[in-house]
Amino acid sequence: MSTSKPETSLRSLFDAQYRASRAQVAVLLALRRDRLLRMRALLDDHGSALAQAVQADFGVRSPQLTEIADLFVLRTLLSSTLRALSKWMKPVRVRTPLYLQPAHAYLQRQPLGVVGVVSPWNYPVQLSLGPVITALAAGNRVMLKPSELTPLTSALLGELIGKAFAPDELCVVQGDAALAAEFASLPFDHLFFTGSTAVGRKVAAAAAANLTPTTLELGGKSPCIIDASCELDKAALKIAHGKLLNAGQTCVAPDYLLLPRGCEAAFEKAFAAAVKRLFPRIAGNPDYASIQNDRYFAQLQAALSEAQALGATVKVIDPQGVTPASADPVTRQMAPVLVYGAQPGMKLMEQEIFGPILPVVPYDTLDQAIEYINARPRPLALYWFGTDTATRDRVLNNTVSGGVTVNDTLMHIAHENLPFGGVGDSGWGAYHGEAGFLRLTQQKPVLVQSKWARGDVFYPPYGKRFDQIMGLLKRLI
Repeated sequence: MSTSKPETSLRSLFDAQYRASRAQVAVLLALRRDRLLRMRALLDDHGSALAQAVQADFGVRSPQLTEIADLFVLRTLLSSTLRALSKWMKPVRVRTPLYLQPAHAYLQRQPLGVVGVVSPWNYPVQLSLGPVITALAAGNRVMLKPSELTPLTSALLGELIGKAFAPDELCVVQGDAALAAEFASLPFDHLFFTGSTAVGRKVAAAAAANLTPTTLELGGKSPCIIDASCELDKAALKIAHGKLLNAGQTCVAPDYLLLPRGCEAAFEKAFAAAVKRLFPRIAGNPDYASIQNDRYFAQLQAALSEAQALGATVKVIDPQGVTPASADPVTRQMAPVLVYGAQPGMKLMEQEIFGPILPVVPYDTLDQAIEYINARPRPLALYWFGTDTATRDRVLNNTVSGGVTVNDTLMHIAHENLPFGGVGDSGWGAYHGEAGFLRLTQQKPVLVQSKWARGDVFYPPYGKRFDQIMGLLKRLI
């Protein structure tokens, strides 16, 4: 159900879901599968309409991009979840220690209750429905607050979900930042937020008032490291794809490049060739997305201007050889930009870029590159390119990030059995696959005592027999 009417309050929607979740604690496999199959039918029947809505919200964003980055990802999530759900739901037997035998124990997997999902604008279908699908699989009721920056997509999601689900199963609420703040203050059993680190802090604070556990999928400055052993041409193509997908408006996009000093010119040449292969033109190319709105476009331009004013060198990579000012404020299509000489304190180096700008940071030794990464907040993703496995392992063993892809970008997020999430400033909690299911599940520990149990040997009054038994157990454990 979608609501923007003042008479349909957030609290009344939450209360209806809360009552339903407490009245039906056990959510059987058949009902969970039915909800997932309804979601699959929604995507099958209306995927094209959703892609058109996303395109309209962006200005320029091809339906094919939404098909691969939003709809295909959701379809694979649904397929893998439906295959594995019965296994995930089963109680898990755990080993019982000697001193508690012959009791036995297991973990009973139950729904948490009501899950709130606050989703962003950059992949407005995938990042809305991905957490929703996982929450439904775990047997929860769900309230979804999609982004107000993609109003057409959010409205269509509300309409389609309202037809496919009862409001006490899954509902959509729409509104601005004030409504999002009210949403985050509801006493959910779990709150799932995807967005910026700055807003994530506010969400966490609001949830803390209710002791609501959270999953925060945030952003950050994800480094990409090129090792001296890598083939620049191959690496440049994968880096260009990862950086320029959705015009850089991807939380796991490479945010800056660590490059062996002296390779700058060779990389720039390889990167320019890669851009031309992927996007023969920028202006008017339906495959090259717009920056989502005027405010973000202006912020990117301002960050570039600041960097130039402070001494950085800006190289616009335009496959058609257009002048360096190749950014169209009308379509908000912005050509890729390499930035050399960016320094700490510049916005480009302090804030997540979320656009087609790639600062290049030269390094002299691997230790220097590792130190550079570790001196900054822990990133959502890290990318390493090269063939030297010893060097690769040094990087992986000495840095901490939410996830890693070696010799590619973005792809770890597409692996259905790898948890996806951040660490530190880039978030906490992970989803995808069984990890996501368990994140939104209460694993209730259950111990079943045996009629042959002799727990009374530990009861008072204590004496010599107790001391003998404890001495034996100390030797056995």
